[in-house]
Parts: sequence; C-alpha cells; structure tokens
Amino acid sequence: MPLIRVCETSNLNPGDALQVPTTPPIAVFNVDGEFFATEDTCSHDDSSLADGYIDGDQVECAWHFAKFCLRTGRVLSPPANRDIRTYSVKVVDDEVYVEVD
Repeated sequence: MPLIRVCETSNLNPGDALQVPTTPPIAVFNVDGEFFATEDTCSHDDSSLADGYIDGDQVECAWHFAKFCLRTGRVLSPPANRDIRTYSVKVVDDEVYVEVD
C-alpha cells in the first residue's frame, strides 16, 4: 500500500493533530509520542476531527462532542453512532507516514 508523508515527528507535538488534505481527508494525532491516523470527518456530521479535543487516546468532535477511540476508530459516545476508519501509521527516520489504499 502507498505511504503518504505527513510531517516530521517534531512538527506534531504531543496532544496535537493535523489534517492531511487527501480525498477523503485524514487526521493524524500525536498521543504522547505515538502517532495515530483516522478519517478526519466525524461520522455524525461534517466536522474535522483534527480540530477536536484530544484526551489520551480519544478525540472529541468540536461540534457535537461525539468521542472516538484513536486506536480502533470505535465510537465512544453519541451523537455519533458509526465507527470511523483508522489508518496504519509508520515513523521512518523521524518522518510520519500514513498508509492508504
């Protein structure tokens, strides 16, 4: 599967996220030095999860406060009722890559 270069590890601080402008967009999160990637759009509405609130390995949508697990994509609270897709992340030589289809 192809890898998309996202950023250098030093450009995404722990507790931060960024949106990768793919179609559809992907969100990449740094959780205490561990990187995760999910689809960027909340399954409840069209809000960017990269703009959400990160708490441990969870992200809370900034619009309606649905929560998702960053490790599995599992929905953790309403109003969302559908899991989100996750992507494999690889760190090579301090560069963050996301594996896409």
